Amino acid sequence: MRVGIIGAGLQGRRRAPPVRDFPDTELVVISAANLEPAKELADRMGCVAAVGWEPVAGSDDLDAVLVCTPPHLHAAISIAAMKAGKHVLCEKPLARTVKEAQEMLTVARETGRILKCGFNHRHHPGIQQARQWFDQGAIGEASFLRCRYGIGGRPGYEKEWRADPAIVGGGQFMEQGIHAVDLARWFLGDFASVSCFTANAFWKIEPLEDNAFALYQTRQGVVASIHSSLTQWKNLFSFELYGRDGYIAVDGLGGGYGVERAVLGKRDFTAPFGEKVIEFRGEDRSWLEEWKEFVAAVQEGREPVGSGEDGLEALRLVFAAYEAAKDKQVVGL
Repeated sequence: MRVGIIGAGLQGRRRAPPVRDFPDTELVVISAANLEPAKELADRMGCVAAVGWEPVAGSDDLDAVLVCTPPHLHAAISIAAMKAGKHVLCEKPLARTVKEAQEMLTVARETGRILKCGFNHRHHPGIQQARQWFDQGAIGEASFLRCRYGIGGRPGYEKEWRADPAIVGGGQFMEQGIHAVDLARWFLGDFASVSCFTANAFWKIEPLEDNAFALYQTRQGVVASIHSSLTQWKNLFSFELYGRDGYIAVDGLGGGYGVERAVLGKRDFTAPFGEKVIEFRGEDRSWLEEWKEFVAAVQEGREPVGSGEDGLEALRLVFAAYEAAKDKQVVGL
């Protein structure tokens, strides 16, 4: 599979090595709006540099494209690439609006191309272990889910493209919280209603938010509580799932979030508390594991884990939460 990457920023730098190193793929070209960052990354990866996204999306020499640009370009690039016969792995959020995401899904179906949303958190080893325990019935039927996910920003954040509503479509809940939303839906299934509060506790990025507190509820009454924060001055990732017979927790994502751990505990009213704890050390392998899943989906002609449909549904859930916060009411889904 001959591959091009569009975008040479942080996500392009994260995603390029797995593409280069994977035995079934060849990294051919990296493009960016300006030649300098594209060439710097391309030289390190041993491939060609290009300027602009159009030559890569429309190239006859590529089989797949990774879209690692800001959200306002996701739909245009992905649609052009799929119409040109390429499979697409597009960074989250899948698009800037639900309408754009729907258009992407329509083109994927019409062209028969694979469209995957960049939900690398599904491929973190701790989350994978949590899913395995849950599927094995280790904690029984789910009772509630709680996820806290936050960073502290950096000086000048309010001047970055992430603080421009025309580019991103949403604030911290869209930028980082959408990972938690996707995980909640992956474990609990579709939701029936949502309530939400948003706030601007520190960063002057109105109308975008730097904090969001959302409660999603399934038709069976299971609640997922999600707090996404840009004022978490010490990075935090905490994912907890409680069931009738016990609980599962995933803490940390490696790096600045601390060692990644998966924890399994059992309900026992009389015995001393005991937990099974697995720590995952070393480099972040989620990018490689997600790439392996994308390649396998293309080779097998199936929908990938974290599909374009999953990206669309996560986007719907985020915008429903925004609607609930704006109207100060519970919104049905």
